[in-house]
Amino acid sequence: MHFLRLVKCLSGKHMANLFEDKTIQKIQIVIAAILCITGGISVSAQNYIPVDNVSSVTIIIRNVGMATEGKISGLEGSIVFNPNDLKNASFSVSVDANSINTDIHVRDSALKTAEYLDAKRFPRISFVSKQISQANKSAPFMVKGMLTIKGISKEISFPFTAVGQNDGLLFTGECKVNRLQYKIGVGSVVLSDNMTISLVVFAKKQ
Repeated sequence: MHFLRLVKCLSGKHMANLFEDKTIQKIQIVIAAILCITGGISVSAQNYIPVDNVSSVTIIIRNVGMATEGKISGLEGSIVFNPNDLKNASFSVSVDANSINTDIHVRDSALKTAEYLDAKRFPRISFVSKQISQANKSAPFMVKGMLTIKGISKEISFPFTAVGQNDGLLFTGECKVNRLQYKIGVGSVVLSDNMTISLVVFAKKQ
């Protein structure tokens, strides 16, 4: 009888341990699923620095009805981003207006003049965020902030994505702005009023 009681007691402990092991496995699976959903983004606050040579800032505008692209480099700044703490997330970035490149030297020179970007007086084009919030599935985040061109600051907002990549984050987004609000090419009759700024920015973790 004592032997049977001992067997039952050991069996009970074994079942309890087995239950605990299964519970731990379930917790591990849930944690792994969360990491997959967030694209490997850390849940703790992180500071990032944008990397210019692997990022792309492109301005697209219709010129005589045809889409014309110009790339701007010299990306600098700082980014604080945590998908679970968007209240404390922020962007403070800028690019070099003198770096405008449309693959046509004459046009690039014209775009740097006072009539367009006035790059000599205002060498940096900057964006500073005011608020970052959740959006929807196609673009899970929304940023609102001040875009400054030619010393003129206007509030803009646009959706963006953030995906973990190579010990950093890859941000993608697109916004539309009215060039006339920034006094860009005011006398031009061949440029469309609206231009699109396309962003593909990789930021490394500090």
